Amino acid sequence: MERELVLTKTDTGMAGQFQAMASPCEVLIDSEDEALARRIADTVAAEAWRIETTFSRYRDDNIVYRINNANGEPVEVDAETAQLLDFAEQAYQLSDGAFDLSSGVLRQAWKFDGSDRLPSQSQIDELLSIVGWDKLRWQSPVLCLQPGMEIDFGGIGKEYAVDRAASLVRAFTDTPILINFGGDLFATAPPAGQPHWLVGVENIGGLQSAMIQLQRGGLATSGDARRFLLNNGKRYPHVLNPRTGWPVMDAPRSVTVAAGSCVEAGLLATLAMLSGREAESFLAAQDVLHWIQR
Repeated sequence: MERELVLTKTDTGMAGQFQAMASPCEVLIDSEDEALARRIADTVAAEAWRIETTFSRYRDDNIVYRINNANGEPVEVDAETAQLLDFAEQAYQLSDGAFDLSSGVLRQAWKFDGSDRLPSQSQIDELLSIVGWDKLRWQSPVLCLQPGMEIDFGGIGKEYAVDRAASLVRAFTDTPILINFGGDLFATAPPAGQPHWLVGVENIGGLQSAMIQLQRGGLATSGDARRFLLNNGKRYPHVLNPRTGWPVMDAPRSVTVAAGSCVEAGLLATLAMLSGREAESFLAAQDVLHWIQR
C-alpha cells in the first residue's frame, strides 16, 4: 500500500492526514507556517509508519514475526521492544491478568463480524492453553514463548505511536499540535488564544457526538460500537476476558479516558471495559477524567 501524506490548510492552521495502523490519522497544527507544518506532519507520519512496520503482526519481516515463530526458542529483542514488553508485564500484574499481550490468539475462535457464530467451549479451552503472560519467560532482553503462543502489540500500538510522535515533534518545536490516530489522541498544548482543543467522541446510538475539551495530554476510547456478535438476541461485544476467553458481557458500550499520556489513557479505558459493570467505580478510583456510554 502506497503511503501518502496530505497537508491542507484549515481555519486555524494546517492539517496533515494519512493512513496507518488500519486507521485514518491526522495531526492538527496551530501554525500557518507551511514549511514548519510540513516538517511536523512528516515527523508524525514517519513515526506512525515506522511503528506499524516494526510491531504489526501482519508482517513477516519484523520482531513480532520472529517472536511468534520461534517455536519455543528464546529471542533476544531490541531496547524498544523490551520497553514495550516491560510495560505489558506491569499492566498484566496491575490488572490481575486482565490485560494480557498473549491473548490475541483468541481471535482464532471469535469473529466479530455481526454474525451469530459462537465458538464452542472446547475451541476456547484449547486456545486458553496458550494464553497467559505467566506461561512465557521474559528476562530482558530475552523473551521465550511456549510453542503456539503469540504476542500482539495491537492493544497498545496506536497509543504508543501517538505518544512517540508527539515526543519527536516537541523536541524541535513548541507549536501546539493535536495528534489523532484513529481516535487515540494527544495534545501538546492548547491552540494560541484558545483554552483547549475541541474533540468529538462518537455518541453510540445517537447522531450527535459528545464534545470534549482537551487542553493537553492523552485521550483514548475503548468500545464495542462496531465489532460484536448477535446470537439469539444476545449481543456479544468484542472485548474478551483473557482469563475466560469469553466477552465481558456487562461492560459499557464505550469508555473514554483522559490521562497524562495516550498509552496511560488507553490502558485505563481498556481496563475499565474489562471491569464490566464496575467500570465506573474502577475509573473513579483512578481519579482520572472519563466519559462512559452504556
